Formats: sequence, structure tokens, C-alpha cells
Amino acid sequence: MSFLSGFKKNLNRAGQSIKQRTGGNDRTIDGEFEEEYERFKSLEKKSEKLAKEAKGYLDSMRAMTTAQVRITQTMEHFYDDAAPMGQAGIEYKRVIEKLDEEARSNLDSAYRATVLEPLGRFCSYFPEVNEAIKRRQKKLLDYDSSRAKVRKLVDKPSEDPQKLPRAEQEANLAREMYENLNAIIVNDLPKLIELRVPYIDPSFEALVKSQLRFSQTSYEQLEGLRHYFPPSAEEADHRVDDVLQQMRELTICGNF
Repeated sequence: MSFLSGFKKNLNRAGQSIKQRTGGNDRTIDGEFEEEYERFKSLEKKSEKLAKEAKGYLDSMRAMTTAQVRITQTMEHFYDDAAPMGQAGIEYKRVIEKLDEEARSNLDSAYRATVLEPLGRFCSYFPEVNEAIKRRQKKLLDYDSSRAKVRKLVDKPSEDPQKLPRAEQEANLAREMYENLNAIIVNDLPKLIELRVPYIDPSFEALVKSQLRFSQTSYEQLEGLRHYFPPSAEEADHRVDDVLQQMRELTICGNF
């Protein structure tokens, strides 16, 4: 019985919604709710995008450090201890492995705790709010439908004298249920929107600090390799040109 009752209500709501869109029935407009609802949907869209991009940043950082480790593993095949750049290759591998460990042990865990998890908790409120808004919409459709029934009975009185009072009673009950739920949502939506400050501001600060820390660590570690390489770009270019010239002079490269 309860299933059939719910099914009938859903059909009535669907019919009421169609009539409202086609101008068949009046539609209750709540300007205050509409304003807060637009603000909420804007916040939801931006927050979910921020959470997605923040996770993408961490994934990209891990992919970058992993790629660096793979480069060092490949570079090992080109240099040994006796090669002029052999020690540089060994030191580079050590530095990159240390940065990869830093990313996995410190950046990853701290970033998740201070950026991703707070943003995830904040976004987890949105489905509950959307569900409450759906319930409000259903109650609003019930209310508008009951008002339409009352208006119809007023315009075309029924032979049953009790039909109009019953319809008015149903309309009053539907109005009370809608207004109670609507008041809660209109009151709570601004509070949810303001929660962005304690959630997003600290996460933004943590994001910047984590980037700064990793960048500083990377610079300090890689700076230690500077003495293995020519002090100027011009000298490096000359060395590359010299090597290319030697390759051209080889018989096997004569056709190029």
C-alpha cells in the first residue's frame, strides 16, 4: 500500500511539474531560496573542480619524480666510475632517489592530510544538501498541486460539500511541510557557503607551503651538482658542437 501511495505521489508531482513548465498551474517562487541555491551550486562546482585539480597536482608530482628516477636508472647504462661524468651520474641518481623518497614519505602524506582530505570532507556535504533540496522540491510540488486543487474547487464547486474543506486542509498541511523544510534550507545554505573559509583557506595555505618546501628541497639538492657541469651555457654549447663535429667526421656518419 505504501509503495502504491508513493508511486501515486510521484506521478502527481511529475504531472504538476509538467503543468508548471507549460503554464498550466501556478508555481511558487521563493527569491531568497533561488539566490542561495545559485550561490550553493556555484560553490559546489568550484569546490569539486578544486578538489579534482588538487589531486591532479599530487598525481603529477608523483609521476614527475617517478619519471626522474627512471631517467637516472637509464643514465646508469651510459656512465661508469671511470667515465668523466661518471661521478656526476652517480650523484644525480642519489639526489633524484632522495627527492622521490621525499615526495613519497613527506609531500604525499602531508599533502593528503592538509589539502586533499579537508577538500574531500567539504565536498562530501554537497550530496546531502542536494538530497535535501530535492525533498524541498517535492514538497513544493505537493503544495502547488494542492493549491491548484483548492482553486479548481473554488472555481467549480463540487456536489460534495466536504470536498473543498478537505482540499483546503491538505493544502494547509502541504504548505506547512514545505515552509518548514524551506526555512531550514534557506537558513543553512548560507552557513554551508561560509564554511568555505575554515576549509579552503587553510588548504590553500598548505598547498602553497607544500609546493614551496618541495621546490626548495629540489633546488638545494640539485644545486649540489652544479660543480660537475660547465659554469656557462656558452661553454656547454661549445662542448656539444665539438661532439657533433666528431660524429660527423666518423665514416659511419659520412652520409649525414
